[in-house]
Amino acid sequence: MKLMRMGARGAEIPAILDENGIIRNLSSIVDDIAGDVLGEDGLKKIAALELDSLPEIDPATRIAPCVGRVGKFIAIGLNYTDHAAELGLDVPEEPVVFMKATSSICGANDNVIIPPDSTKTDWEVELGIVIGKHASHIDPDDAMDHVAGYCIVNDISERTFQLEHAGQWVKGKSADTFGPIGPWLVTKDEIPDPQNLKLWLEVDNRRYQDGTTATMAFGVAHLVHYLSGFMSLQPGDVITTGTPPGVGMGIKPDPVFLRPGQRMRLGIEGLGEQSQLLVPHPSRS
Repeated sequence: MKLMRMGARGAEIPAILDENGIIRNLSSIVDDIAGDVLGEDGLKKIAALELDSLPEIDPATRIAPCVGRVGKFIAIGLNYTDHAAELGLDVPEEPVVFMKATSSICGANDNVIIPPDSTKTDWEVELGIVIGKHASHIDPDDAMDHVAGYCIVNDISERTFQLEHAGQWVKGKSADTFGPIGPWLVTKDEIPDPQNLKLWLEVDNRRYQDGTTATMAFGVAHLVHYLSGFMSLQPGDVITTGTPPGVGMGIKPDPVFLRPGQRMRLGIEGLGEQSQLLVPHPSRS
C-alpha cells in the first residue's frame, strides 16, 4: 500500500493511492497515518478496504508529510561505504546516530527554506524506515517485524552549523523544512528487499547522486535492532538511514551548495519522487 497524508498544514487528512493512481480519502476509516494505525492490525484494516468506495481527493491538494505525529526523527551518518570514501573517511565500526528535530519535517514537495545565515546548505537523498510496532532490545532476526514501511527522506543539512560549530550534528540538520518525507509511506510488503533500491537526486536537472542501498554499511534490520538497544522505538518513529555519494560538500575541487531559486528533485525506486524549491528565509526576502 501507498499511504499518504493530504491537505494544508494543520488540516492534513489520511489517504491512500489506489492501483489506478487515484488518491482516496481514508478519514472515515482512520484518524491519521500515525501511531497504532501503522501496526499490523491497523494496516490489515486498510488493506481489506474496497478503495473504489472511498471519496477521491483532488491531486492538486498539497501532499503533506506521509507520517503524522512523529515521535522521534532518528538519523544515521556515514552509512554508505562509497559516501564515506568520497569524504575521505573510514566507515564507522558502529552506526553513527544523531537526531533531527521533528519540527524540520515537511511535505515531499514543500518549499525548503534556507536559513538566513546559511552558506553551506546541502542535500542528501535517503531511505526512511517507518516503525510500526514498539521495539526495545529486539533481536536482529525480529527487527523487520517492527517495520511498517519506507519513505523518501531528504536529509537537508547546513554544513557550517553541522561541522564547523561546536557541539552535535543536530544543529545543522534541524532547521524548519530540512526534513521532507514522502510522498508515500510504502508498506514493507511492496519492498521485498530494501537493500537493493536505486536512489538519486538532482539540482536544477543536474544529477549529483545516483546510488543504491546495496552499499549501505548497516542495513535496515541491523539499524532497527541496534537503535532498539539504546532507546525504545514507537509506531510512527522515522529512521533516515544515510546517503550515497554525490553530496555538495563532497564535490572536488570546489564543493557546491544550494541557493534560493534552485530546485531539488529526488527519488527512490518504488517510493516515488520529491521536488522542492529553495527559497530564502523570510528575514532575507
